[in-house]
Amino acid sequence: MQIDKLRGKELDQLFQAVLSLKDIEECYRFFDDLCTINEIQSLAQRLDVARMLRDGNTYHKIEVETGASTATISRVKRCLNFGSDSYEMVLERIKEKNSSIAED
Repeated sequence: MQIDKLRGKELDQLFQAVLSLKDIEECYRFFDDLCTINEIQSLAQRLDVARMLRDGNTYHKIEVETGASTATISRVKRCLNFGSDSYEMVLERIKEKNSSIAED
């Protein structure tokens, strides 16, 4: 994993902070303080691109619907194919959570 090169006290602190967030409202508040609007939008866009790639959408459709560049789409696809499977993990968890909410 590339992030292993960054592993350390500061990154552990960041991840512990994220894990301490209790709900979406706390996430909005924390990320608003932590990141610029563009950084937050870029992170959200990458996750949406991963979802659309996983669902079999074309680059053109993803580009039109998300505004992501083909370079971003290619990078996310590379992570889906050769990364640590974290996109797949979180997308599946989101899907499962949304399914259980819909059933309630």
